[in-house]
Amino acid sequence: MDICVIGTGYVGLVTGTCLAETGNRVVCMDIDEKRIRSLEHGQIPIFEPGLKELVTRNVKEGRLRFTTDLRKSLDGALLCFIAVGTPPLKSGKSDLSAMFRLARDIGKYLTQYTIVIVKSTVPVGTTMKVKQIIQKSARSDFAVAMNPEFLKEGSAVDDFMRPDRVVVGVERDDVAGILKRLYAPLVRTEHPIIVMDIASAELTKYAANAYLATRISYINEVANICERVGADIEMVRKGMGGDARIGYQFLFPGVGYGGSCFPKDVDSLAHFAKAAGYRPDLVGAVNSVNRRQRQILFQKVVRHFKGSVAGKTFAVWGLSFKPKTDDVREAPSIDIIRLLLQARAKVRVYDPVAMPNTQKIFGHRLQYTKKPLEAARGAHALLILTEWQEFRSPDFAQLRETMKSWAIFDGRNLFDPAVIRNEKFFYYAFGRPPVTGSRASS
Repeated sequence: MDICVIGTGYVGLVTGTCLAETGNRVVCMDIDEKRIRSLEHGQIPIFEPGLKELVTRNVKEGRLRFTTDLRKSLDGALLCFIAVGTPPLKSGKSDLSAMFRLARDIGKYLTQYTIVIVKSTVPVGTTMKVKQIIQKSARSDFAVAMNPEFLKEGSAVDDFMRPDRVVVGVERDDVAGILKRLYAPLVRTEHPIIVMDIASAELTKYAANAYLATRISYINEVANICERVGADIEMVRKGMGGDARIGYQFLFPGVGYGGSCFPKDVDSLAHFAKAAGYRPDLVGAVNSVNRRQRQILFQKVVRHFKGSVAGKTFAVWGLSFKPKTDDVREAPSIDIIRLLLQARAKVRVYDPVAMPNTQKIFGHRLQYTKKPLEAARGAHALLILTEWQEFRSPDFAQLRETMKSWAIFDGRNLFDPAVIRNEKFFYYAFGRPPVTGSRASS
């Protein structure tokens, strides 16, 4: 099929590239000329495992092209995916201005039958609003559909090529048939293509993300209770997850979630639920609990240092909101580093891929290091804020030699307290009793 994908951000670039990989002819369009030039030269603007290789191969094979020309990208396309950003406003409402501007332009340039598919995460009713805007100036027949993405940063290519399910919202059966044909190569292992109405497809994305975020905030609430009553959250988590109705996924306590999806989508769901006349008490609490986790970790640090961290040096391992991505949007590390700097502490950081994006935020206020041990040199404490694999089995003897005082604040519960106790560190995690080290803080 001939396909255009509008927007070469995270969702658009992965979508366009993976559809080209299945044999379609894809044009990815963006108004950002610098980004398009970079893509044409094989430079990928995001860190996503496996994506660069797919882009390179499909460009070479002639199935994938990039352009800034909307008119040319629409020419001959049967399918047009909209994958532009819908960032949050201060109210929590999604900013749909770019979506609606694009809809006006699409209406101007359509010259043949096209199915316009909203891929971006949008509040219920947005796709039909896009349809209304296109109708005002369209010179040819068209249809609209909603096809939410369920990509996890760090495994997006695999998620697209081997989806748990594909959700499509349509008004017409013929549109459903074309989208089923498009996705058929990806669901040969009997994973379903679920066809529904457009409003339900729009809400499905929010409902899924809000539920996953709720699980994270719930286990963090339980972890905070554990600390007060002397229970161990790891034992509680295992006891809960053993129930087949609950399972273990997204039940990992720590400093909380971040990224471009969960915080934004939870707020947006709460906002449009209120606009529809419903008070979403549970959804409204999810982000509040998540934000509080960052304060809780900072308070552990302050208590350990008897009320003041001014002048002390802190090593931070992990800056991205999760492993296998360079994305620091809404990352817990950003808030915690800000709290440390506001308290006049010095911060030295390490992350395998996210330091350039972090530097855009903090500039020269941080020290950026090339190795984890370099970040820990002379530090009064180590904070672990992202669960990169390379942080799971450090050489504790080297850490002791490197650090000025031996305190670890584990925002991801990576270590076994029994191991830490033998290594003589002060150790603070979530939902577990602290481990008292053998070297006083200085």
